[in-house]
Amino acid sequence: MTGFWQLLSGQAVSSSVIELIAVILAISYLLLAVKQQIWCWPAAFLSSLIYLYVFFEVQLYMESMLQVYYAGMAVYGWQQWQKKENDQTRPIRTWPLRQHLISLVLILAGTYIAGRLLVQTDARLPYIDAFTTVASVLTTYMVTQKILENWIYWLVIDLVSIFLYLDRALYFTALLFCIYIVIIGFGWLQWLTLWRASRPHNLNQ
Repeated sequence: MTGFWQLLSGQAVSSSVIELIAVILAISYLLLAVKQQIWCWPAAFLSSLIYLYVFFEVQLYMESMLQVYYAGMAVYGWQQWQKKENDQTRPIRTWPLRQHLISLVLILAGTYIAGRLLVQTDARLPYIDAFTTVASVLTTYMVTQKILENWIYWLVIDLVSIFLYLDRALYFTALLFCIYIVIIGFGWLQWLTLWRASRPHNLNQ
């Protein structure tokens, strides 16, 4: 444990300010998303642009490509969260079990295909890199649609991502994802409470 904090302190001196800015923006995005504040999307957009460069520099190519998708989905999310239903903002919804089973099959298939491609490059931990990328693509879409279970998906993705970033010595980013784990718990509880409160008025559930 002491060694970890020494490494973290060392990186605090040597790492670029740009990664710290990305971390701050990423935390801002998630906190604002928990509160269903539409300004989470500009924070996500800026953070994604910065991480596009950061991940490419440490040979996490799928993670780097993922940031392009994140930036695009930030624009899409901004548009979706502006939409209203019955004069109210987009409600929190859930997916049926069948939809989740389809999603898991797609994630596994996508991970296998992308991992096989990454094996041909100098990418680190190709299948883990592929999994976090493929799963994040789907889960980000779930956030734009305010699907309640997105928090569960993110919990699994972020736990795997912590291992990936520690392997690449991205200690600030790994610490960011540890913070994410805590925020995810609050996000799940808050969205669950709001969803339960809205169920009698939501004809789609």
